[in-house]
Amino acid sequence: MNQEQVWALQAQQGSEEAFTRLVEAYQKPVYNLCYRMLGEPEAAEDAAQETFLRAFQHLHRYDQKRPFATWLLSIAAHYCIDRLRRRKFSVLSIDDDEEENAFELPDLRAPNPEMETARHEDRERVHALLKKLEAIDRAAIVLRYWQDYSEAEIAETLHLTVSAVKSRLHRARRQLSGLWQEESPQPKPARRTHESPAF
Repeated sequence: MNQEQVWALQAQQGSEEAFTRLVEAYQKPVYNLCYRMLGEPEAAEDAAQETFLRAFQHLHRYDQKRPFATWLLSIAAHYCIDRLRRRKFSVLSIDDDEEENAFELPDLRAPNPEMETARHEDRERVHALLKKLEAIDRAAIVLRYWQDYSEAEIAETLHLTVSAVKSRLHRARRQLSGLWQEESPQPKPARRTHESPAF
């Protein structure tokens, strides 16, 4: 039994201090999952709080045989999927300042500020493209590439079969790749040497 399972057991027995330790241990992964799913810092904070509230209310359902992280992130993922389904047709907007704060700070050792700017723009593009995926596909991609979950862990978290996860990941990667290519700026045709610079 690892430390988190000990805290979970203590929390199930009524220890608020143990539950607080679990919140401290998982607040960042839960927030990151919610942010990648919902795309807005405030919505992610609300979803993270709701996740911990639901976990606290349903601690008696936690099975010690499962990793606590899988159980907790399953609550977060399903809550976010429900939120996305409810607001499926609304347009999400991200404030530039908030978006900047939500990502990692630029690497101070980076020798080239232009490269860091390009990386930041790429992260923003990926984040915008994620919002175009179906909610469950988005959850699978976020769990795989941001939480580093295996296909089996994703299947357990999202209550899917492993083959369904593989299928969803494959489809989502193809969709993201197609969207990325569609939205890539097309290079301007080179000007012939005898043409005017105006053309």
